[in-house]
Amino acid sequence: MSHHVSIIAYDGLCTFEFACAIELFALERPELGVRWYSHTVCAIEPGPLRARGGLTVQVPHGLDALVHADTIVIPGWRDRYEVPPPALADALRAAHARGARLCTICSGAYVLAYAGLLDGLRATTHWHYLDDMLARFPAIEIDPDALYVESGNIVTSAGSAAGLDMLLHLVRTDFGAEVANLVAQRLVIPAHRDGDQAQRVARPVPDAGVDTIARLMDHVRETIRAEHTVASMAAEARLGTRTFQRRFKERTGLAPLGWLVRERVALAAQLLESRPQLAIDAIADLAGLGSAESLRRHFRAHGLASPGRYRKRPPGPVTCTGTADGG
Repeated sequence: MSHHVSIIAYDGLCTFEFACAIELFALERPELGVRWYSHTVCAIEPGPLRARGGLTVQVPHGLDALVHADTIVIPGWRDRYEVPPPALADALRAAHARGARLCTICSGAYVLAYAGLLDGLRATTHWHYLDDMLARFPAIEIDPDALYVESGNIVTSAGSAAGLDMLLHLVRTDFGAEVANLVAQRLVIPAHRDGDQAQRVARPVPDAGVDTIARLMDHVRETIRAEHTVASMAAEARLGTRTFQRRFKERTGLAPLGWLVRERVALAAQLLESRPQLAIDAIADLAGLGSAESLRRHFRAHGLASPGRYRKRPPGPVTCTGTADGG
């Protein structure tokens, strides 16, 4: 059976967030060579439903269809001060209890917060709502800087476009890095932005003219096995060391060496999936991580399984079994 995704719809629907979920899970993708997700859209109330931008949406399924969901996506919420209908909260609690994965985009985190499903967990939402959510839901460990946060089988994401990063993370979790990269290419978006990358950076738009930071990042990716240091990267970008570090952090929200390690770990993960004939030491060398022990250490630091276990993961998504402790 394929992994089944249910997407929540409601009157006052957040159109962009809803469209992101549809784009990721509702389109057929035969070119990927895997059995893609199946999906339903589930309305929480009778339609037709109004969506932002003057659109109307007619949804054939109600909340009863959530019983078949392995993953449920809540694409925003119409009003952060509005408590969701009890039937929706009950359905989400029941889905969570049987092991379904619950995912929110932007203000959709409020739905889970009102349902009590985020209490005691680390979570995030759009930076505009962070102070309000922290004040009204003190039992939640709000992460103000993350693009998305995974806490067990609950994943919350920041502002609207960060939802794409979170949804692509789900694809990567379910199908691996190579499939996720192909989907990202189709969407013309970065293949991987880590969840703990900052929501807001001091200067998100680079200065006019030659983008030396972007050029430097391309150079490092092309020469990932080389010994890159802050000084060598600054020289490649033709900037002083302090200026380079400041501008890199402003541009990406990450320190240069932190970004470099994450690029290497992401490449190693992709090689483990796509090059099964290569030894772990060879993959560590190709990714610029030096040795198998270094690769294991960095995988562990990034919350990944050991390289050997990572390579042995079964292909395709894992379908929940219907019980909270069933798998």
